[in-house]
Amino acid sequence: MRIGILTGGGDVPGLNPAIKAFVDHAIDEGHEVVGIRRGWAGVLYYNPDSKEPQTEWAIPLTKPVVRTIDRTGGTFLHTSRTNPSKVKGKDVPAYMKTDEYKADQRYDLTPQVLRNLQTMGINALVPIGGDDTLSYAVRMHAEGIPVVAIPKTMDNDVFGTDYCIGFSTAVTRSVEFIHALRTPAGSHERIAVVELFGRNSGETSLISAYLASADRSIISEVPFDPEKLAQLLLDDKQRNPSNYAIVTISEGAQMIGGEVFERGIEDAYGHKKLGGIGQFTADVLKELTKSDMIYQQVAYLMRSGAPDALDRMVASSYGYLASQLLTRGVTGRLVALQEGKYTNIPIATVTQGVKRVDVHELYDSENYRPKVSHVMGKPMFLY
Repeated sequence: MRIGILTGGGDVPGLNPAIKAFVDHAIDEGHEVVGIRRGWAGVLYYNPDSKEPQTEWAIPLTKPVVRTIDRTGGTFLHTSRTNPSKVKGKDVPAYMKTDEYKADQRYDLTPQVLRNLQTMGINALVPIGGDDTLSYAVRMHAEGIPVVAIPKTMDNDVFGTDYCIGFSTAVTRSVEFIHALRTPAGSHERIAVVELFGRNSGETSLISAYLASADRSIISEVPFDPEKLAQLLLDDKQRNPSNYAIVTISEGAQMIGGEVFERGIEDAYGHKKLGGIGQFTADVLKELTKSDMIYQQVAYLMRSGAPDALDRMVASSYGYLASQLLTRGVTGRLVALQEGKYTNIPIATVTQGVKRVDVHELYDSENYRPKVSHVMGKPMFLY
């Protein structure tokens, strides 16, 4: 087979180890691998009529090419949030431009993607991404393209799998930063509000707070009362010998009766940029508590740098498993972890629900903090 592999959506640590593991195993099995650059943009903007090499969109991947890529974070193939089924007229590839495409209207260019894949000689795809990127992988599967997908997102919110590449490193980074913030928070006797990524799932806020022993944690799933939170944090601050308190908050969180903080224009998958609830909450808490605040949006630092050992392990295993499935002719699948064991599930599963924190089992909604009633028989990350 000639297999195309791509990464889409936000970058996370672990993508390069997954690519390397896949390429190494696929080549050992006699396959040829093409690295599609910039996510789904690579298969859309590749000009099927060009006689010139188009290395900006696709490159051959060999063992020497991928030999050292696992030593760094991010994705050496680059990424984008391109959705070929919803392309604005102004973003239609230059080789397709005609007057029929109106700048602000969206168009389904999947037929062109299918033609491009045929021209490129690619007869199987391995997309690595979150639910947005993988939703188009579902479309490719429906169009008859053999697909085996790999889940990644530091929010850990791809439906159907217990683990996504990038989550462990994001939590590790968050714990490190929360502990580091204890220095200024304690020195100045302040309340620190730490905003973490997490659109629909508050798992990064929850698990980071649990591991860093933050005083409180606000998650996307449970709207919160700022007055109650203020009193809880004041109590935490007074009980602390160093007279400070720390609360984590998901970027997708909202106050009771409030709205999620979004800004900008919707992307091709219908999402606006999130962020700002932490700053707004800090301002409200300052008024309610009369305490000075520290606000820290960890943001991209959560997914910067090289992956930790767990993300290396899972990414490499996912890459190996994806190659194994393709070699066996098993397609239309998503590699996954369920209850601590590697498995694979129908790729359409990713579009059948939204993965969220089990609030009843893991969160104290009255006191805004992680709740771990028992760990016996639980998976490593408790969900």
